[in-house]
Amino acid sequence: MSERRTYAIIGCGMMGREHMRNLALVPGAELVAIADPDAGSRASALTQADALGQSIQCFDDNAAMLAEARPDAVIIASPNFTHFNVVRPIMDAGCAVLLEKPMCTTLADAEALAKAASHYSNLFWVGLEYRYMPPVTSFIERIHAGEAGDIKMLAIREHRFPFLEKVGDWNRFNRNTGGTLVEKCCHFFDLMRHILRDEPVRVFASGAQDVNHLDESYGGETPDIIDNAFVMLDFKGGARAVLDLCMFAEGAEQQEEISAVGPLGKLEVKLPKAEVSWSPRDKSGPFRETVATPPDALAAGDHHGATYFQMRDFHAALVNGTDPLITARDGYRSVVIGAAAQQSIATGQPVDIHFADEE
Repeated sequence: MSERRTYAIIGCGMMGREHMRNLALVPGAELVAIADPDAGSRASALTQADALGQSIQCFDDNAAMLAEARPDAVIIASPNFTHFNVVRPIMDAGCAVLLEKPMCTTLADAEALAKAASHYSNLFWVGLEYRYMPPVTSFIERIHAGEAGDIKMLAIREHRFPFLEKVGDWNRFNRNTGGTLVEKCCHFFDLMRHILRDEPVRVFASGAQDVNHLDESYGGETPDIIDNAFVMLDFKGGARAVLDLCMFAEGAEQQEEISAVGPLGKLEVKLPKAEVSWSPRDKSGPFRETVATPPDALAAGDHHGATYFQMRDFHAALVNGTDPLITARDGYRSVVIGAAAQQSIATGQPVDIHFADEE
């Protein structure tokens, strides 16, 4: 059976071009078309395609691209608030879908899309790719193997740079992103669910916009996206998880740190150091190992190789006709958690979490 499948990308900004670079690393994955209404983004994508040896058609209209290029699969990397409207015609055309996070920016759209995807006859995959960073993957495998026992406390810290500039500055406003805890942190809420293999029942969050973007103005509006937060979640099985987010900490040595503690000890992973450490309670440790990422995958994106490994598995599922490893259900639930955390900040109260797909 041939492993060749054709791909198109909708949205050729920073993330769309990262997907272009990673498609070039996957045998059998052939990029045939891109679509973006912004001329500058199209020009940048074409320049990169030439450098990668990718022969592609270029469109400013998604419908024309679908009709002319007829790709097997479409990667959607357009602005968050466009996802719901962009993906439906692709599903009508029957293409496989890799939809970037967050799946949608509103609960109603996320719920409707998750329901539609549950009946979709082709591959539907949501790009919650942080599971795929090799050091994080190793860390999760060790947790799931029971090395630390039943995890009771999980902590994720991201201390990083502010939101980057986007075409049209769309990411400066909650109405376009769903809020920072949806736009950015859906990755971390998905990781919490995946690591604990459990679902949250309650969230309490405190956060604000204290430093970033306060001196910016777009059409007379000041950005309203928060730049720091603490988020605490209670899970059904009794575990607790916390997110510590700061987006004015670009000087931090490590951007992400994740720790999980159970009755047998503590596992921890740090990025970009790529170190996984194990600290058993019997004090025979700590033991540390560095988890390598292939240089080509590391160089092809800003997500520590995760984009490549996700693309590799997406392509394998497309070729073999197997189920997605990150589903619309995962995408929907990560949006629900982020939206509940945003609500908790707005009200100052804990928020019970309910998933419509359980009702």
